[in-house]
Amino acid sequence: MSQASVPPVPAFVAPQQYLRSPNGLAKAVVILLAVVAVVDLLAVAAGLNIRGLLGDGLENDFATYDEAEATLADNLYGSAGALQGVTTLATAVFFIIWFRRVRLNAEVFDPSMQQMKPGWAVGAWFVPFANLVLPRRIAGGIWTASAQTNTDGSRRTVPATVMNLWWGAWVCSLVFGRYASRQYLKAEEPQEVMDAAGQLMVADTLDAVAAVLAVLFVRKLTRMQGERVALGVYPLTVQPSAGRAH
Repeated sequence: MSQASVPPVPAFVAPQQYLRSPNGLAKAVVILLAVVAVVDLLAVAAGLNIRGLLGDGLENDFATYDEAEATLADNLYGSAGALQGVTTLATAVFFIIWFRRVRLNAEVFDPSMQQMKPGWAVGAWFVPFANLVLPRRIAGGIWTASAQTNTDGSRRTVPATVMNLWWGAWVCSLVFGRYASRQYLKAEEPQEVMDAAGQLMVADTLDAVAAVLAVLFVRKLTRMQGERVALGVYPLTVQPSAGRAH
């Protein structure tokens, strides 16, 4: 009697093989965010220069208005804006790649904490209006899964203050920045240009603050995932009395 063929046992694949370190990406993102903050401050300085020239002109009824100086100030302001666009785009690309990396790791840590599919870690940023909410929702799931660092299987509560501050500052910067940009493009009279430049300065300051808070968020979440990986058990068993991280 022939022995029945037995299908080969599939090779065991440890969860660690699905994990990828976000450290390198995190370093790149932190550097780019620092550059964004510096460029934002340069834009604020350029805006102050514009306002100063226009203010002096209004006080003197433009009797001593220097056209060449005004043109130079306007060019510097435009250059600062263009530099902001380039640095913001580069930072956004690396940030989203890092965000996807930590989201995929969170799927290994605890998929039950992830309310949206991994693809949304990229796609959520490009949905109009919803991109003001969805990425924060995804980040919350990543944060909770990455915070499971108690060796007894219970969840460790890690305050999400830095994540909430970053997200709030970023949304305020984005919304107010778009409003201020429209006002600047519509401005025609010197006083209107001054007012709009002042609004853009506020938006640039908010963006710089958001960039600094984003640095703290990226560093914290990356460090949390490193601590979580060190446990080597995926997912941890949650004790009945354990609470969830918020």
